[in-house]
This record gives sequence, C-alpha cells and structure tokens, in this order.
Amino acid sequence: MKIRLSLIVISMLAASSFIAAEELSPIPPSAKAGECYAKVVVPAKYEDKSEQILVKVGAEKIEVIPPEYEFVEKNITVEAEGKELVVVPAKFKKVTEKIMLEPAKKLWKTSLEKDAPFVDSRMLTSIEGFDLNTTTPGTCYKKYYKAAEYKTVEENITVQEATEKIEIIPAEYKWAEKEVLVTPESKKVVEVAAVYDTKEEKILVEPEKTVWKKGSKPTEDVEGATGEIMCLVKIPAKYKIIKKKVLVSPASTQETVVPAEYETVKVRELIKEAEAKKIQVPAAVKTISKVKLVIQPEFKWFLGGDNIEEGWQYAAESVCLVEVPAKYIEIEKNILEEAATTKEVVVPVKYKTVKVGKLVAEGKTVTTPIPEEYKTISKSSKVADAKVTWQRILCQTNMNDKVITEIQNALNEKGYSVGQADGRIGNATYRAIKRYQIDNSLATGGITYETLISLGIKK
Repeated sequence: MKIRLSLIVISMLAASSFIAAEELSPIPPSAKAGECYAKVVVPAKYEDKSEQILVKVGAEKIEVIPPEYEFVEKNITVEAEGKELVVVPAKFKKVTEKIMLEPAKKLWKTSLEKDAPFVDSRMLTSIEGFDLNTTTPGTCYKKYYKAAEYKTVEENITVQEATEKIEIIPAEYKWAEKEVLVTPESKKVVEVAAVYDTKEEKILVEPEKTVWKKGSKPTEDVEGATGEIMCLVKIPAKYKIIKKKVLVSPASTQETVVPAEYETVKVRELIKEAEAKKIQVPAAVKTISKVKLVIQPEFKWFLGGDNIEEGWQYAAESVCLVEVPAKYIEIEKNILEEAATTKEVVVPVKYKTVKVGKLVAEGKTVTTPIPEEYKTISKSSKVADAKVTWQRILCQTNMNDKVITEIQNALNEKGYSVGQADGRIGNATYRAIKRYQIDNSLATGGITYETLISLGIKK
C-alpha cells in the first residue's frame, strides 16, 4: 500500500499546470524533520472588474401619471337608535252610495237625434222672431231662404294691353382648351425619423499573458535533476463581441416643394354678343258672359211644424233644444268604524360600511429623460501571477487510512463525490481533491496542509 500511495502523491505533484516564473530554492526552506514538503502550484489570482459599455443613446418620453386615490373603509351611522311611532290603521266598513256625476241640462243640437252634433253659438244669434230662453225641450227651429235672382249680360274685356315684345338674338361662342391652375405650388415639412445602426465592438476581457507550464520525461534520467520541466507558454488575450446601437443621424424635419397642379379644361369664348330686337304686340280683347245679381237672397227662421209661406226653400239648417238627463254612478265607500291610533316601537341603530376616497396625488404629465443604455461586461484582470512554492503535504510518513477516510468524507460532504470512503486514494479521490483545490484557489500538486485546513481536517 505504501508503494501505491507514493505513486499517487507523485502523480499529483506532476499534474500542476500553470506556474509563475520565479526562482525557487532546490530544497524547502526551514524544513523540519518528519515533515514532508512538495513543490506545489499556487494558481494565479484574478480580479473581476465590471465595465459599462454604451449601447443606446439617451432620449425623452412623455408619461401621463393619473391622479392617485386612497380608499379606506369606514363605518358610518346611517340611523341613530331611537323610538318610532307605528300607526295602527283605522278600521272601515263598506257601503254603496249613488253619486250624481253630471246634472240634467238643456243643449241645442242640429236635430233631435241622439248623436246629432251641437249647434254653434253664432247660429243661435242668427235666429230672430223667437224667445229661445222660453223654448221647451223637443222644440226645433228651421232655416229657410229665398234664392237670389240673376241675369246674364255680355261684356268685352281687354285681357292683354298693346305692348312691345323683345326678341333676343343669342350670342355666338366657340369652344377652346385652356390650362387652369388648380393647386398652387406649396411647401411641405416632412418628419425624418432618427436612424440607428447596430455595430459590433470587440472588448478586451482578459489581456494576453505568459505562464509557466510543467512538462515531463526529457530530464528524468539526468543525474541530480528533480524530474521537473518548466515551459514558458503564451496565453492569448480574450475578447468579447458586443452589439451597440449607434445613432447615425438624429430625428429632423425636411422641407419639400409640392409642385403646382394644372388641369386642361374646355373654355367657351365669345364670338358675337347677344342682341335685343323689339316687336309690337297688339292688345287682346275677349267677350265674356257675366251673371248679374238682380234680387238679393233672403233667410228666415220658422218654428218646426208651422205652415211655410210660398216661395221659401229649406236651407238644410235646424236647431233643436234637447234635454240631457243627469248622470249617476254607484260607488263603494269605506265608512270609519274605528279611528287609527299609534304605538311606540324602539328602532335599533343602523351602520353602513362605505369606502371613502381621498386624493393622494394630483394627475400630471411628466417628461422623463430616457437614459443612455449601457451593458455591463466583466473583465478579468490578473493581480498576482501563479507560482511554484514549497508547501507541507501529506506523504507516506504522515498519512494513513484514517486520514484518507477523513479527507474522502469531507469531500463528499462538500459535494465533491469520491464514492464510498475506503481509506485509499484512487483516481476518483485524486480528481475530487484536484477539482476542490482549483475551485477554491488552493495550491495544486499535492495534498497540502492548506487543503486539509480548508476541508476542516485538523492534523
């Protein structure tokens, strides 16, 4: 087992990768008996720095901020506790009563028929020779007339006097095409939007560096050599490509000329003006027949049923006094038997929960500048070179199965799986130690006491 353990430790020492180029003493300084030391690689130290890159220029935006209200619930008394009088309704009994809606009346109508129309008051005033106030219902008066007498005569009527007629000789025209200005020339202002371009920019993330890289084989057979080969290797710089939005041209306005518009139309041109010519028109006479009144018409009222004198004709007008009987209706009436009273009732207090709104902030319009947009990138900067140094390690003389088991358990607990802790350093344990050392910026190349302290193992 000791031979196997030695081979594992030696292989870990030989696996160191990046080493600073500085002088190291051939033997560990201030070494103590019983302790083991090994050349180990202390990794270079880097510091991540953030840098902001402008990717979009600033602008402005207008934002309308509505008024803000705050609503709280509040219990308000809508009805205080008190006493209320409640009406005890009266008691009634029903009786039937006959009520006159309209009294009997006398009306003048055009006849004794039930649906005959009423007589206009002006017709009543035209009745002469009778006392209408003493007339009994059922009496009618009728209107008679004697027709007017006419005779026909002829008469010459001038229907149009002598005059002059003006005859218009119309003007003479010809058609011609002409170009007419429809819309004059003008200027129009056009808004030209801002133009942006997306460009890629190469940003240095990690500068170029040189490191020592450990080699093997060529010097292993040289007498007195340590079996270690150190090679200075150049590591190229690291870059990151980012996209930036660059303003090519800002927003502006451009004035353009809108040309005038013409339209070709047909125009009527005067060749000969219109003339007026007078023509004599003689008077026009027409012979007409006219009916001339000889005797005026005559009207007279007679009592219905009387003998009518000769020569009188019925004018189809009559007035009759009609008696309209009174109108009645039977209705049911509630007669009070017991008067209404009141009684006192306690009314409990009533509450209502309402939301009360309170203005917190007035609405306003805010012009907010849109800040420039930056992209934050991380740049790694080296603050200390990797180096090879002597450190105290576990070896055959101070390492046993118990210590290895403790290391394996600690690695498993920290998430660096080595499988089952068996007290032997196999490939899985070796890889876990190496990965833990790299992740925690510890020296690599052996199981250093620095690694043990970091794992929480006291030795």
